[in-house]
Amino acid sequence: MSIIIRHTMLNYDICSMIQSKEKQMLEELRSKIVGEEFDYPALLDSLREYGCPRDKITDLLRREDIIRVKKGIYIFGKKYRRRSFSREILANMICGPSYVSLDYALHYYGLIPERVEAVTSITSSRGRHFSTPVGLFIYRAVPMSAYSIGIDRLEIEAGRFFLIAIPEKALADKIQADRGAAIHTQAAMKTYLFDNLRIDPDGLGRLNIEKLALISNQYRSRKLRLLCGVLRNSGGKGQKT
Repeated sequence: MSIIIRHTMLNYDICSMIQSKEKQMLEELRSKIVGEEFDYPALLDSLREYGCPRDKITDLLRREDIIRVKKGIYIFGKKYRRRSFSREILANMICGPSYVSLDYALHYYGLIPERVEAVTSITSSRGRHFSTPVGLFIYRAVPMSAYSIGIDRLEIEAGRFFLIAIPEKALADKIQADRGAAIHTQAAMKTYLFDNLRIDPDGLGRLNIEKLALISNQYRSRKLRLLCGVLRNSGGKGQKT
C-alpha cells in the first residue's frame, strides 16, 4: 500500500472519529437541554464534562449546530431542532423582566387583523430594540406600578412557557404606548379603536371591564378611563354606534 493511500485512509479515520465524537456530544447536549431556547449558563453546564467547554461552544456556533440569538441566548440549529422554537419565549429571555404585549399580543388574541412581524413586549427597565437572526424584538417601558398587573403565564408544552399580557392589559399597554394618539373624549377613543387599530368589535366586547378598570387605576390613565367608559356605554359589546 502506498504512503499516499495510507495517509488518506488515516485522515479519513481521524475525520470519522471526530465526527462521531461531535455527534455524540450533540446527542448528549440535546438530552440535557429539553427546550429549543436556552441560555449560556444552561449551555455551559451541559458541557461541563468536556475539556474547554467554551471552545466547544465556539465550534457549535461555527458549525451552526446552535445559533446565537443574542449574547448569552441560543437556539438549536435546524439539524438538531426537535420542534419550532418560540419567539415568545425568546422575547422573555432576551430582555427581562418582560412580558409579550402591545401589537403582537393583540394579534395573538385576534383583536387586530394585521400580522405583526416584530415581537413587542413590555419591560420594567427601559425601552430597547434587538435585531436578531430570528427577527426583531421591541421593548417598551412602563412604570413598575403598572407592570405587574394583568400578566398571564401560557404553557405551550411541559416545561416551556412564556409570559404575555392578558387581552385587557395588551390593549391598555398599546393605548398608553401610543403617545401620538390625541384621545380626549369617548368619541375619539372609538375612532382610535375602530379606525386606527381596526380592532375586532366582538373581541373588544368580550374584554372584562373590571379588569380594565384595575389596570387603568394602576396606570393612573385618563385615556384608559375613557376606554372603560366606551365599553360601559356600549353595554360591554364594543360595537360602533
